[in-house]
Amino acid sequence: MTRPIPLLHRRQFVVLAATVASALAGSALHAAAPAPLAQPAQGLTYEKDVRPVLKAHCFHCHGEDGEVKGGLDVRLRRSLAQGGDTGPAIVPGKAHDSLLLEMLKSGEMPKGAKRLSDAEIAIVEHWINQGANTARPEPEKLGPEYAFTDEERAWWAFQPIQSPRVPDMGPGVDNPIDAFLLYRLRQQGMELSPETSPASLVRRATFDLTGLPPTPEEVAAFVSDTRPGAYDRLVTRLLESPHYGERWGRHWLDVAGYSDSDGYTDKDTERLHAFRFRDYVIKSLNQDKPFDQFVREQLAGDEMVAQPYRNLSADAADKLAATGFLRMAADGTGVMDDKASRNAVLADTIKIMGSALYGMTIDCAQCHDHRYDPISHADYHRIRALLEPALDWKKWKAPNARLVSLMNDAQRAEAAAIEVEAKKLDEARLAKQAEFIDATLEKELAKREETLREPLRAAYKADVKKRTPEQVKLLAKHPSINKLSGGSLYLYDTTYKTNHAAELKKMADAAAAVRAGKPKEEFVQALTEPVGATVPVTYIFHRGDPDQPKKAVTPGDLTVLGGRRTVDVPVKNNSLPTSGRRLAFAQSLTDGTHPLLARVMVNRVWMHHFGRGIVTSAGDFGHLGQLPSHPELLDWLADRFMKEGWSLKKLHRLIMSSHAYRQASTRDPRKEQLDPDNALVGRMNVRRLEAESLRDAMITVTGKLTPKMFGPPVPIMYNEEGQVVVGIDTADTAGRQTGKIIPLNGEEYRRSIYIQARRTRPLGMLETFDAPSMMEPNCSERPRTTVSPQSLLLMNNGSMREYAQHFATRLQKERPTDITAQVHRAYELAYARPASPEEATRAVGFVTAQMAFYKEHPAPLEYAVGPPSKTNADPALLSLAALCHALMSANEFLYVD
Repeated sequence: MTRPIPLLHRRQFVVLAATVASALAGSALHAAAPAPLAQPAQGLTYEKDVRPVLKAHCFHCHGEDGEVKGGLDVRLRRSLAQGGDTGPAIVPGKAHDSLLLEMLKSGEMPKGAKRLSDAEIAIVEHWINQGANTARPEPEKLGPEYAFTDEERAWWAFQPIQSPRVPDMGPGVDNPIDAFLLYRLRQQGMELSPETSPASLVRRATFDLTGLPPTPEEVAAFVSDTRPGAYDRLVTRLLESPHYGERWGRHWLDVAGYSDSDGYTDKDTERLHAFRFRDYVIKSLNQDKPFDQFVREQLAGDEMVAQPYRNLSADAADKLAATGFLRMAADGTGVMDDKASRNAVLADTIKIMGSALYGMTIDCAQCHDHRYDPISHADYHRIRALLEPALDWKKWKAPNARLVSLMNDAQRAEAAAIEVEAKKLDEARLAKQAEFIDATLEKELAKREETLREPLRAAYKADVKKRTPEQVKLLAKHPSINKLSGGSLYLYDTTYKTNHAAELKKMADAAAAVRAGKPKEEFVQALTEPVGATVPVTYIFHRGDPDQPKKAVTPGDLTVLGGRRTVDVPVKNNSLPTSGRRLAFAQSLTDGTHPLLARVMVNRVWMHHFGRGIVTSAGDFGHLGQLPSHPELLDWLADRFMKEGWSLKKLHRLIMSSHAYRQASTRDPRKEQLDPDNALVGRMNVRRLEAESLRDAMITVTGKLTPKMFGPPVPIMYNEEGQVVVGIDTADTAGRQTGKIIPLNGEEYRRSIYIQARRTRPLGMLETFDAPSMMEPNCSERPRTTVSPQSLLLMNNGSMREYAQHFATRLQKERPTDITAQVHRAYELAYARPASPEEATRAVGFVTAQMAFYKEHPAPLEYAVGPPSKTNADPALLSLAALCHALMSANEFLYVD
């Protein structure tokens, strides 16, 4: 193979990477940016060096959107030289005489904002002193075609995805991923690390693909399998596991901003049907649905289904559930339906689309042109125009009004027939109730004077609203008659030794039992467009204010991509009952030529396998994000991903078959010095388990994991300490816990992806270990913190004590009476390896000492988990649980090597 042209990762940039894009030739790919220079270099130009600084800080007041304060437009070098009301802003060759520099240095400009950095001011100063040069002749007018410079259009992320040549790195390097990585490593005199141990590899792969620990039997089988292809068979088995969709579905739900509640207001209303989108994601990934189809269904699944939405097939229901992607933004319009809350839904939805599909901060252009990336204020509203036919802020639908019923005609007919039968029972009950009331009334009247009986009878039987004042007064004097009703008959049963209330309840229960046979009406939380409605016109809002509409815009993609592909979307597809906008956009986004989607997704998959992306800012491929460390590898993977049918499972297999993935995580002092952040991937990164995987791993090693998939979420509640835990809330109207325990029948041990995700009530354990609460619209990349509350939770949380005792109970069942055998089994379950002789000796000694302590100091029953019994506080169980607690709290359990 031919060696590729050396990468541009050592190019000397002349300005801060955050504000300046370098014009690149060829593939326009470059790698991680070096530190900015202390002094700007020679040859500065307005377009490449100065314009990005002024765009970030000055355009919004001096040129953009018709704003020209002080008569000064700073968008062209010529305008700066001409100046405004106070004269020329710059004097070429004389920075010390230039008003612009004086204002920037003094901090007087930008007015009311933070002073520019010294490095940015230095760029402007040196540019002026060099003659205030331009890269090319400037246009006479700044029309739309000049919204972006050539330098901005040349940004690496907007270039077509290439198919770079794979470096020839010699014999034994068969995986292209290894070739690309080795090419960079060997430039620095480094190699990939040796392969990790089989036990470590099977644990790594199992957690990566399923989010669960391997069983000791699975580890032993892999370690002992010496046949060719053992590792391939391992990966195949894991990819075919139903747990794969649960693991990788969690990653996509982060990006989509999945939540089981509306948020926005303190009420944080529950979304009772959002789980169908979660289930759609898991099923799609398990089926290895092509990712381009996956995206199209989420953007426009409703436009692929014939209307009206009745008698839906399973496939049609899935497509509607997929549009839950566009319903994940916080939505407070069910509580406070006003202009601000409506527009907030649209704004957050665009933010989710931007980071999930583009890897760009499109939302930053909501009120003005993007300060750093070539995304205009108009572009933002062009994307908004894709959504407004379904999210028409002037003809808004509250969340519950957007639900689509999944009940078919046959089920409706069956429900109607059952209701007819139930109503017959209701009528019989009401007739019997009237009979009982009349009998009781006569008994009560018999107690009154004869002259009062008829007036009281007439008053009682008169319509409440038509009773005369005299009748009301008369009944008030006889409360036992006045209060007589079907609901109060039980009070009279005691007096007259009757059983009317019980008989009526029996009849009501019979009707309820009949109604229980009705097919349950289920709903899907979908985004749909009203049929036949006038397609709304979208306007650019001045400074993002809906009360200041300006120019109308048509739907479309980012204008900066227009030089290489069509960016306009038809206003209306007349062949569809809907506008067809989202479907057309989805097809364009996934046509295989869009420069962002495949790159963004491939980078995310890499990030979840290696702990950091090729672009470490997974949700921002713009100027404020990070440059790719291996741009050719990123493009090669994106190109391969699309050519192989957008198959995520093939991408996993390709990445995991590389030596880079299988290498050890051992640190090498020389590599640490040359590449302290491991950007060149000269070893595997040690990664802490994500919050859900940590909880799931604990439940798994205890043997309590409930394998049930899909369906409504497992409920959460506040416990007496104010912590959010799994459970059914039994609080009264004042918020006090009633003490009533409602069994969950194993639901509490389901995987964490099925735990209800309330924005204002994140599960305590998950929140502590960095699970997002979605108070922000979505999460492109989770933080990885190491903080004291994590250690405190592992030591003191009640769930930890519960898991530890369940773990110990499992050990006692699998290895009864033999402490040594229990210790070895504990290490195999927790760490996927046997205990060393030293560890086993110390662990047995620890358990023995703990047992002696508990025998001498018996623990009260409340220290044990489960219903009280003679064995709950058994010293053998508690001493073994102490070891289990320690094993699950150790770094070896929390981290994947």
